[in-house]
Amino acid sequence: MTDERVARAGLTRLTEPGELRVTGAVAGAGAVALYDQLIAVAGDQELAQDTRPRLDRLDPARELEQAAARGIRFVIPSDDEWPHQLDDLAHSAPVQSMGGPPLGLWVRGPLRLDEIGGAVSVVGSRAATTYGEAVAREIGAGLARAGRCVVSGAAFGIDQAAHRGALALDGASVAVLACGVDRAYPAAHRDLLAHLATVGAVVSELPPGCAPLRMRFLARNRIIAALTRGTVLVEAAIRSGALNTASWATSLSRPLMGVPGPVTSAQSQGVHLRVTEGAAVLVTGPADVLELVGDAGEHLQEIPRAPEQPRDRLSTRHRRVLEAVPLRQAAGLGAIATTAGIELLATQTALGYLAEHGFVLRADSGWRLGPRAAPHLADP
Repeated sequence: MTDERVARAGLTRLTEPGELRVTGAVAGAGAVALYDQLIAVAGDQELAQDTRPRLDRLDPARELEQAAARGIRFVIPSDDEWPHQLDDLAHSAPVQSMGGPPLGLWVRGPLRLDEIGGAVSVVGSRAATTYGEAVAREIGAGLARAGRCVVSGAAFGIDQAAHRGALALDGASVAVLACGVDRAYPAAHRDLLAHLATVGAVVSELPPGCAPLRMRFLARNRIIAALTRGTVLVEAAIRSGALNTASWATSLSRPLMGVPGPVTSAQSQGVHLRVTEGAAVLVTGPADVLELVGDAGEHLQEIPRAPEQPRDRLSTRHRRVLEAVPLRQAAGLGAIATTAGIELLATQTALGYLAEHGFVLRADSGWRLGPRAAPHLADP
């Protein structure tokens, strides 16, 4: 009987991630049965024939040993380290004909995947603007400050900015790749990936040595969304690949958050569309994100208000009288009462109260504004 871990490792070499034929067969018959059928070229004949070219030199047991020698572990659902939030992929609707939980995850780095349950993914355009990268760094740093792990894809633009924001505060961060975890993609981020493998984790469904392919990025995106409690979208054009991750967050019923950009920016059109459709909640910084992904009552924010002005505490009647008093040229009681639309005695009483509190001053020819009210004349 083939070992479960060996079978799953072998299947990651024989099949493509997120392939519904594979995830469905594993859910039904189990990984061992499917692996034994494929290496015997039996069972589902189409799938067996598709995987046949990869049977040459297939040796998952040896591959597991070689990976372990290089500091790469293969985590499967029966392991204590398995992040069970990924199991929700078994019940979510496919996106672009892909879906299902991963067969296992190849991992480099000391961070255990079962310890990132409150993680948040931050994704967006590779061709990010200076504004977008600054916001992504700020969100990454704010999440790290709150003890949340930041998950992204280590790509140019928003991804790397979010990783660096978290790492700047010595926070936890995970990069999910569309290639083997032993490969640096993009090559320019070799140092970033090496650092993540030292202090955080670099993760992939694909076994070591595999190259990045377009379809693998689409499959990878479901892992980014499923590993996390919510996804933040920072700058995404109408056809941005980050919108695929956003679709997975929606399919998983996880919060999708969108950072607004300039209305003239093509880089933010995809984000704005998701917000307009009601698929994404608008967020402007880490505080908004934390409130949305936190437990009930956690990270609650106060509604921002302008500083209180002295006359904010006046009654409506007193404010009407105050607004009828000229700034420089004094006015008589009758003129003030007429302007305020309040009868004479009530106006006189109000003026007395306002004078006592420094809002108006008594002049020989009537009343004018005092120093406490004058600076706020233009601010209703």
